[in-house]
Amino acid sequence: MLKSKMHWQLNQSTITPPFNLSVSPIIERMLVKRGITTQEEAEQFLFPNINDLHNPFLFEDMEKVVSRIEQAIENQEYIVIYGDYDADGVTATSVLVSTLSSLGASVDYYIPNRFTEGYGPNEEAFRMMADSGCTLLITVDNGIAAPEEAQLAKALGMDLIITDHHEPQSALPETFATIHPALSESYPDDDLAGVGVAFKVAQALLGEVPKELTSYVAIGTVADLVPLRGENRLLVKQGLSVLSKPCQPGIEALKQLGKLEGTLTADNIGFVIAPRLNAVGRLQDADLAVDLLLADDPILAEDMAKEIDALNQERQQLVKTIANEAFEQIETYHQEDDVIVVAGEGWNPGVLGIVASRIVNTYYRPTIVLGIDRDKGIAKGSGRSIPAYDMFQEGMRVRDYFMHFGGHAQAAGMTVELSQVDVLRQQLNEHAKEVLTDDDFTPTLTVEDDVSWANIDLNFPKELEKLAPFGMGNDKPIFQVSNITLTQIKRIGSNQNHIKMLGTKDQTSVEMIGFQLGNLADRLTSGASIDVVGEIELNEWNGYQKLQIKLKDVRCMEWQLFDYRGKALNDSTKQQLQDSEGTVFVSFQQQSQTEDNVMHYNEIIHEPFEQSLKVVCVDMPESLDQFESLLEQFEFEAIYLCFRQEHSHFLSTLPTRDDFKQLYAIFKKHQQIRLDQKPELAKAKNWSSDQLDFMLDVFFDLNFVKITNGLIVIQDNVSFRPLDESPTYQRKLNAVTVEETLYYSTYRELKEWIQSRIHSRFKEGEVVYEF
Repeated sequence: MLKSKMHWQLNQSTITPPFNLSVSPIIERMLVKRGITTQEEAEQFLFPNINDLHNPFLFEDMEKVVSRIEQAIENQEYIVIYGDYDADGVTATSVLVSTLSSLGASVDYYIPNRFTEGYGPNEEAFRMMADSGCTLLITVDNGIAAPEEAQLAKALGMDLIITDHHEPQSALPETFATIHPALSESYPDDDLAGVGVAFKVAQALLGEVPKELTSYVAIGTVADLVPLRGENRLLVKQGLSVLSKPCQPGIEALKQLGKLEGTLTADNIGFVIAPRLNAVGRLQDADLAVDLLLADDPILAEDMAKEIDALNQERQQLVKTIANEAFEQIETYHQEDDVIVVAGEGWNPGVLGIVASRIVNTYYRPTIVLGIDRDKGIAKGSGRSIPAYDMFQEGMRVRDYFMHFGGHAQAAGMTVELSQVDVLRQQLNEHAKEVLTDDDFTPTLTVEDDVSWANIDLNFPKELEKLAPFGMGNDKPIFQVSNITLTQIKRIGSNQNHIKMLGTKDQTSVEMIGFQLGNLADRLTSGASIDVVGEIELNEWNGYQKLQIKLKDVRCMEWQLFDYRGKALNDSTKQQLQDSEGTVFVSFQQQSQTEDNVMHYNEIIHEPFEQSLKVVCVDMPESLDQFESLLEQFEFEAIYLCFRQEHSHFLSTLPTRDDFKQLYAIFKKHQQIRLDQKPELAKAKNWSSDQLDFMLDVFFDLNFVKITNGLIVIQDNVSFRPLDESPTYQRKLNAVTVEETLYYSTYRELKEWIQSRIHSRFKEGEVVYEF
């Protein structure tokens, strides 16, 4: 038995949709689960058209915004785009700077420094822009949580237009105009990223959809982890189309560094492009990222991209160092916390969101990571969460403990007085007990369908791509394939940390690969029946295509037999078993008691175990009854048989009854045999010395002979007794039977024999594998 690491939430649909799409029924059911119920909706989803975007003037303030910007352009007013330092912010900045420049505006941008200014508007920056002659200030991806700065802008004579998508707080800023999806009742889509909101302003200004700018929108939208549905899906799909061809020089330079060619996916953005853009603002001013995105010269763009790539490598090393220190803190002090709050001196605030994500991935707890600045007496950082815990709402419950706080349900940024860190941790953990249950701390994996492998063909992965782009709100589909019989298991990779498995299902071969799942190789055995969940994809090699399941999780609902007969456990497997809770090492022979952690059969038989266990038999039982009695003591998930036979009873020839008769006749004739005559006697009768010794031991048991002064002497007047009354004879027969059943049987024969004994423990109708 092997338990899954995650809860598998099967999202199976039984609805037969009324579609005529020439795709797999599985794909049609997936559309229904995404709220698509008509032919028209299905075609729009599978074949989206960028011209289906909502009218940007559905934002209540959009007319005012366009009119004010047009006025500023006409009067050559100095316009500043006030952005943010993450990928969403720098792409949003690039969208509006590019758009306004194309319209002839006098425009510049400003990105606050993460370390000296922090997130969002700040008084010093606003005063500086006013002194520079700015009369129209437009925020992108920030501003909705800055009512005081909005008042300052007005006092300084600047018209402030806020475009943002973050959670509005209780006090809204007073502005010339605000473009925010959640604050506009007539706008039908609340999911836009900051760059998406900026794009709607650009669309309104230009009077058309600027398709070339969707490359920026795709990058910022995927990077900001907003749901890929509705307009976001349209924008990202169009943006990926633009990104897959030669586009802006800065993006081309990033693609070249990341070795991205051909058709790009949301994963290419999430794992290659966005991390590099984010790295700039995490380590220094983010201006370099905006300059790269707006660059016209490919040579300059290449130089900037290389500089950004170096910063990304530095960022990766910082994350690794801080994460290791954070893990040490957690293991020492916070293993039992429901909400993890860690803080460290010298931790760069720019990378703490990534560190928090790593901690969540490891411990599956809401996490806040803070960098301590003792000179200022503050701790500043980021938080990441799990689905069951709304970090923004829970943070707002303890808002008084923060100097600054803002964000989303799953991510937040904050500043805390150093003296309040411990109190904040305590308060968050107390409140967490009200909203979190034990089940919330196990990840849930949404599974699209439990599919029959016989219904999956080489065209299926290509059909799945029609549902792309995948991301938040439109997860890459995970499928369950049940009852695969394993035929081959092996570790792969330079560090042997991945696994490749082969199995059969529906009389068809199934190939599976699991990255970072190499530990499963020691927990599964050929012949076991497993259920798996993963992505179904095409594996192409040398022009040959075959289906493959990229594993996310594996479970085995039956007990497993690990066959180490005739060989010793390797050191790593033995150590893993010794370290594993619920493993019992069992010996049937007293001599094995010299080993650590080994219990003798007699100890165990009188102390039944209630929990499911791994049972490791280090030597052979004396009888099958012993082994069967052992099986009755446990509700086990795995049996490891580590038998080794130095001298085989099964392979040695058991003397026949005629052999016993001949030996008895010799004694009757000669009355006695000298001990030194045994070799000569064995040779004369073509017996081995072991056979002769065995027959003599049986005669001793039955009192037919005795040893006197070096002579083996027959006893007179001894009544006949059957051979099987001899304990020696019985032990030999038992040993032969034990070896034949437990040692020399095939794997399948042995597992079936054990299974038959397990079945006898259950009443008819019980499900055997559900212990």
